[in-house]
Amino acid sequence: MVRRSDIRYCPSAGGIDIAYQVVGDGPVDLVFVSGFITHLDLSWELPHFAWLEQLDGVARVITFDKRGTGLSDRSLGFGSLEERADDIRAVMDAVGSERAFLHGVSEGGPMSILFAASFPERVRGLILYGAAARFSQAEDYPIGVPVVDAFFDFIAREWGNGKVFELFIQNAIDAAAARRLIARFERSACTPKMAVEIMRRNSEIDVRPTLSTITAPTFVIHTVGDPVVPVALGRYLAEHIPEARLLELPGAFHGSWQPDDVARWRDAVLDFLVAAGGAPARPPNRVLATVLFTDIISSTELAGRVGDHAWHTLLDQHDQIAQGEIARFGGRLIKTTGDGMLATFEGPGRGIGCARTVADALRPLDLRIRAGVHTGEVELRGDDVAGMGVVIARRICDLAGVDEILVSRTVKDLVTGARIEFADRGSHGLKGVPEEWNLFAVI
Repeated sequence: MVRRSDIRYCPSAGGIDIAYQVVGDGPVDLVFVSGFITHLDLSWELPHFAWLEQLDGVARVITFDKRGTGLSDRSLGFGSLEERADDIRAVMDAVGSERAFLHGVSEGGPMSILFAASFPERVRGLILYGAAARFSQAEDYPIGVPVVDAFFDFIAREWGNGKVFELFIQNAIDAAAARRLIARFERSACTPKMAVEIMRRNSEIDVRPTLSTITAPTFVIHTVGDPVVPVALGRYLAEHIPEARLLELPGAFHGSWQPDDVARWRDAVLDFLVAAGGAPARPPNRVLATVLFTDIISSTELAGRVGDHAWHTLLDQHDQIAQGEIARFGGRLIKTTGDGMLATFEGPGRGIGCARTVADALRPLDLRIRAGVHTGEVELRGDDVAGMGVVIARRICDLAGVDEILVSRTVKDLVTGARIEFADRGSHGLKGVPEEWNLFAVI
């Protein structure tokens, strides 16, 4: 019999407790990142989850309930995609997994993509099932699913009787028994209000800018008739992740009650784990990072007014404050720029938080700053960084006003759900950067 560990808890970003469980054993680790809702005590009754036990001997499976659902902390909401992706790291650290395969399902797909782009050294391979970089339709993404308010109303009204989650699992052998089980699962996994919030947050996910930075071997699995996440969204992933492989399974299901459907999915994962288990990681010289630039406002005029000695003292204080806050937010100071700084962070929320606290700490010194934040691909060059992601952050900073933290749309999208408010600053051309860019000011 396959051994399931006791369900345990580990702390994650924001003081959230994440419930996790380890199943079976094997020469590699596989972190299973579920979609929508889970409940570690009840998920094993669902066939699209229970098949994980069949990986015993091939992989040690690590799985968890996302914040806001199941047995994990529900007191502080669902969090941003950045915070949810960081839960993967918290769970890996808790079980001593230095490097693992990630298997992201549905909404767990973009979480896994963001983690793989942010922490390439910790990801051996990436498996995406029924997933997408963006689920909702957009002007530049017509293949997405239209967002309809009536669907959110339906969730709020029907949650707890099985009618919602059954839309995500097809081909029930006994429809009445399946609905009874799902109804109990819904009621246990989260409240109607949280279910609506999760689906709204899912409609706002957009990790398309991160796809080109994925360096881990990637396997995209999608059923050709998936009624929840159209196969076109899976094809988009395979087309935009470097060297990704796509497998289209027959059938019209997202999750399925049928053993044969689940077996095709399972066998594809097994084959990938065995084939890629010993594959070395590609050198992560290009990674996803949040880049923060800051400038002191009117630095030349201020230096002339206070004199060289006082100005150098102010700069020393500025650098000391900046270095301390960068370290506190887990960032890396790349360099000071004479009247500002360049730093990188593992997530946009950290970059925004650092910019805020630096600005607050400098005001008593009569130093005012502007800041630009962008999350994108950067090239690692020893202790320095380069590339378009750095250029974009620099240009955004140049456009910011006094005491303003200006960010790209990518940053805004990734921190959705983190209770950070923004004001739309319109579309701008950035010198040396193609196309117009939507910019937002942190309130």
